[in-house]
Amino acid sequence: MQDVINSFAAAAGLILGFDDTLAQIVSLSLRVTLTAVAISMVIGLPLGAMLGISRFPGRGVLIVLFNALMGLPPVVAGLLVYLALSRSGPLGSLGLLFTPSAMIIAQTVLVAPIIVSITRQVVEDMWGEYQEQLRSLGSSRWRAIPTLLWDARFSLITGVLAGFGRASAEVGAVLIVGGNIAGVTRTMTTAITLETGRGDLALALGLGLLLLALTLTINAAAYLIGQIARRSAG
Repeated sequence: MQDVINSFAAAAGLILGFDDTLAQIVSLSLRVTLTAVAISMVIGLPLGAMLGISRFPGRGVLIVLFNALMGLPPVVAGLLVYLALSRSGPLGSLGLLFTPSAMIIAQTVLVAPIIVSITRQVVEDMWGEYQEQLRSLGSSRWRAIPTLLWDARFSLITGVLAGFGRASAEVGAVLIVGGNIAGVTRTMTTAITLETGRGDLALALGLGLLLLALTLTINAAAYLIGQIARRSAG
C-alpha cells in the first residue's frame, strides 16, 4: 500500500513540477489528436451533410459502411494504415511510417466515420423537419447545407467531442503505426502501457491522471453543450 501511495505522490510531483518528459508526451498527444480531429471535421461535416440530404443509388450502403466503421477496432485501423504506409504499400514512398503523421492518419481513420455518421443523422433529421420551409425561401438541398450545419452546431460539437475522446484514449492504432519511439511518437496511452510494463508507475500514473482529467473535461463539455442546446430549443 505504501508503494502505491509513494507512486501517486511521485506522479503528483511530476505534474506539479511540469516534468519535461511528461510535458513532451502530453504535447505530442494533443497535437496528434487535435490535428486528426480537425482533418476529420473537414472531411466528415460536408460528407455527412451531403449523405443526409441527398438520395442516390448506393446511399444506404455508404450509411451502413460509415456506421460500421464507427466501431472499427483501433488495431485494425492501425494495421490498415501500416500496410498502406509500409515500404511495400501504395504510400510507402512517402516515408511516413513511425512518424506523427502516420499516427494522425490512423486517428483520422477512427474519428472521421464518427463525425460523418453523426452529421448525416442530424442533418437528415433537420432536413426532414425544415425542408418545406427552406424550399419556400428558395433554398435548394445544397444551399441548405450551411444553414442546417449551423442550426445543428450543438449536436455536431458533441459528435466532434466524441471523436476527440475516442482518438485521445486509443492505443492500438498509434502503437502500430507510430512505434512508441521516445521523443518522437510516444503518446500518453502508449507511454502508460510502456511505463507500466517497465515498473515506472510514477510516470504512468502522472500520464493516467492527466488522461483522466482530459476525459472528464471532454464529457463535461459535451454535457454543458447539451444543456445549452436544450435551453436554446426551449
